[in-house]
Amino acid sequence: MFSFNNFKAVFLLVLLSGILLLLGGLFGGQVGLIVALVIALAMNVGSYWFSDKLALRASGAHEVTPDQEPRLHGIVDEVCALSGQPKPRVYIIQNDSPNAFATGRNAKHAAVAATTGIMRILDDRELRAVMSHEIGHIKNHDILVNAIVGTVATAIMFIAMMGRWAMFFGFGGRDREGGLLGIFVMLAMLILAPVAATIIRMAVSRQREYGADATGAHISHDPMALASALQKLQATARAVPMQVNPAISHLFIVNPLGKIDFASLFSTHPPTEKRVERLQEIARQTGNY
Repeated sequence: MFSFNNFKAVFLLVLLSGILLLLGGLFGGQVGLIVALVIALAMNVGSYWFSDKLALRASGAHEVTPDQEPRLHGIVDEVCALSGQPKPRVYIIQNDSPNAFATGRNAKHAAVAATTGIMRILDDRELRAVMSHEIGHIKNHDILVNAIVGTVATAIMFIAMMGRWAMFFGFGGRDREGGLLGIFVMLAMLILAPVAATIIRMAVSRQREYGADATGAHISHDPMALASALQKLQATARAVPMQVNPAISHLFIVNPLGKIDFASLFSTHPPTEKRVERLQEIARQTGNY
């Protein structure tokens, strides 16, 4: 189902692509655009293909069997039965900070990971809702979406970097065709384009969280359980932050770093209050209070 969240994600991707084309045309031309795309694709395809291994290793997760973690495996089995998705590999992270994430390039190569902290503070109903959210990420192909967005954003940053160095060393005569004003316009583009790319990339990340919330609520038929879980997780994660590489912080269901970004435009996660409000609205619409 193509939801409004998906529409906004596509719109943001189109906007990001437009910035790339504009920047490439203004400075690098067709050749610069192609070079940047090739480099960005190479970087992000590798990241996408090995995303599960990289994220699991960076988080310190280890795979567990049903005998080792019967509660978590049982809940994941329930959620997969409800969603019709293949069962992902199940991992545990030895960490008191409550959190969880999903990764993997597709449903057949997916994994879900939960911290020991989240296992401790959530009841079965709330944990089922969280796992539904994570399976929602897999079902919505969010790893692929993030890889595409990352490719375009990386290309923008690469072109901007090349442009700044070229201007510094006196290359880029095409930029001087408009005189001093043209140089200032080009310099502004080279500085502002990467900032805009970062803002859009973070906006896509936030939309994917909203989308996984909605999908998870649909899978579990229990949006209020996810709302309750998010409130618990946010409060505890701020008090007990997780020592994890910031590069994978966007994967977790709530910000694991225990801090609020200085501006919502640069946040990888939507405000928990807004997520809870949306889940409450879903509950009202579906009668699943």
